Amino acid sequence: MKITELLSKNTILLNIEGNQKEETINQLVDILLKADKISDASEFKAAILKREEQSTTGIGDGIAIPHAKTKVVKEAAIVFGKSASGVNYESLDGKPAHLFFMIAAPEGANNTHLEALAKLSGLLMKAEVRYELLKATTPEEIIETINRYDKEDKEEKKETNTPNKKHFIVAVTGCPTGIAHTYMAADSLKAKAAEMGVDIKVETNGSGGAKNVLTSEEIKQATAVIIAADINVEMERFKGKHVIQAAVAEGIRRPQQIIDLALKQDAPIYHGNGNKSNQESEKKGSRTGFYKHLMNGVSNMLPFVVGGGILIAICFMFGYNSFKPDDPSYNQISEALMTIGGGNAFGLIVPVLAGFIALSIADRPGFAPGMVGGMMAASGGAGFLGGLVAGFLAGYVVLLLKKMFSGLPRSLEGIKSILLYPLFGIAITGFIMLYVVNKPVAWLNGTIADWLTGLGTGNAVLLGIVLGLMMSFDMGGPVNKAAYVFGTGLLASGVYGPMAAIMAAGMVPPLAIAIATTLFKNKFNDQDRDAGKACYVMGLSFITEGAIPFAAADPLRVIPSVMAGSAIAGALSMAFGIGLRAPHGGIFVVPLVEGGALLYALAIIIGSIVAALLIGFLKKPIK
Repeated sequence: MKITELLSKNTILLNIEGNQKEETINQLVDILLKADKISDASEFKAAILKREEQSTTGIGDGIAIPHAKTKVVKEAAIVFGKSASGVNYESLDGKPAHLFFMIAAPEGANNTHLEALAKLSGLLMKAEVRYELLKATTPEEIIETINRYDKEDKEEKKETNTPNKKHFIVAVTGCPTGIAHTYMAADSLKAKAAEMGVDIKVETNGSGGAKNVLTSEEIKQATAVIIAADINVEMERFKGKHVIQAAVAEGIRRPQQIIDLALKQDAPIYHGNGNKSNQESEKKGSRTGFYKHLMNGVSNMLPFVVGGGILIAICFMFGYNSFKPDDPSYNQISEALMTIGGGNAFGLIVPVLAGFIALSIADRPGFAPGMVGGMMAASGGAGFLGGLVAGFLAGYVVLLLKKMFSGLPRSLEGIKSILLYPLFGIAITGFIMLYVVNKPVAWLNGTIADWLTGLGTGNAVLLGIVLGLMMSFDMGGPVNKAAYVFGTGLLASGVYGPMAAIMAAGMVPPLAIAIATTLFKNKFNDQDRDAGKACYVMGLSFITEGAIPFAAADPLRVIPSVMAGSAIAGALSMAFGIGLRAPHGGIFVVPLVEGGALLYALAIIIGSIVAALLIGFLKKPIK
């Protein structure tokens, strides 16, 4: 079946109005209703939003593929929508979405329909397809473009043969609905593997069942196994193999990094657990499990840090004490900003961190004990460190409770989540936090704050170097986040120097890339130079992740260069005695620094120029 058998002129919307996610979904659902493809718009929209809660369908590169499979769909259909200005769709790359393909699949969707939808997902991975769709101005051009690229699917004939390349890996992809992300992750992994000269076979666990299923012989020959899935997959067959586990979105966005891990066998060996899913295996292997749980807490905490931090920075523009009613500089708006940002958004940082760590470990029953434990850590002076302890404590307490209550009669199953887990989970976590954790961790927090406050110039510079190296090592990864959260945690203790060094160091990588692409044009292609212009904005806005594409393309030259520049910026910031009370904002909060805005700007500029020169000298000219 061709894709355009599911997409017609009356299901094409060339001008999406507004720039918000839900209003875009409303417009696309309305097109389906008018085309008589669905019987109930509200129920279909609810199914779409439920899928969005699991993970965003904004896959990056300006594309979003909202989709649902439900009984209210009369016949399988695709709605195409386009927004020239872009929609804030919470995409994986943080950029606006411009192209939308809303997929409506009936509960009884046959394999022919599902294969057509899978082909659509694969087509959208091609940059030339996206470019032509963006240029199209009529429904006829949209359909003609898709027809031109829609070729018969040749069922991966090479993958059924015995692999003969030096490196061979196998992979499994799957998403909750099994319509779009499953196949996009598979196509992304296969395309990148072909580019790297790696033989790969990918099993897709879609709505129509598992396709291209891995054989025992292929698994035996594989260097490693990649699981890029948000669903449980059969795991016992991978016993004894190195298994890399990632979200399906990572298979789409980070195929090279995942394949590199597989080739290096940089993952725990799966030892089996008697189950046929990957749910328990994720909790085995301390490295994978700990990182996953910690980053779940940190990623959900960061919006509170960023939003609250910028509101605090705006408050400080009225004066550092302008939010205090008894101060001569008092301003009512300043007090409101501090109440919202500092008193409430920042007040939720530690509870949210702990709650989502516990949620990652023990699922929904762990959330309430984690939140309560985090609140006790915050109010008891244990701060960020106490929140970490509370999150892991609550999660594993609830896991223990699940085992303890597993022998209860099935008739009592319903009261576990609404009564037993919250009652005993909150009580046990609370008692341990109150009588065991809070006091020693609060003492440790105070000791660290006193030590940092009393640092001499030499030690302060060394700390700035270490923080700078951490900020640029993985540019948004766990090491970067560890340094950032360390700095934000110290703000509550009145220590502002490390936060200044962290922000200066975090601004360097994208700024260095921007400067390098400007000064050394013969070292970058046209696409890189265009992307480099955007890095000016991202660097000035303290978005370190802007440098990731350049680092991924040439890690041996780019990463050491930006690490050197960030270390210099962090060291200079500490040496100049700079302090910063706002945990985010980039150039917009530079005027608020303590110790001299010009000196702070100088530290950032010197670090960025050094890194840019190193990149320019190390990279080879483009042939």
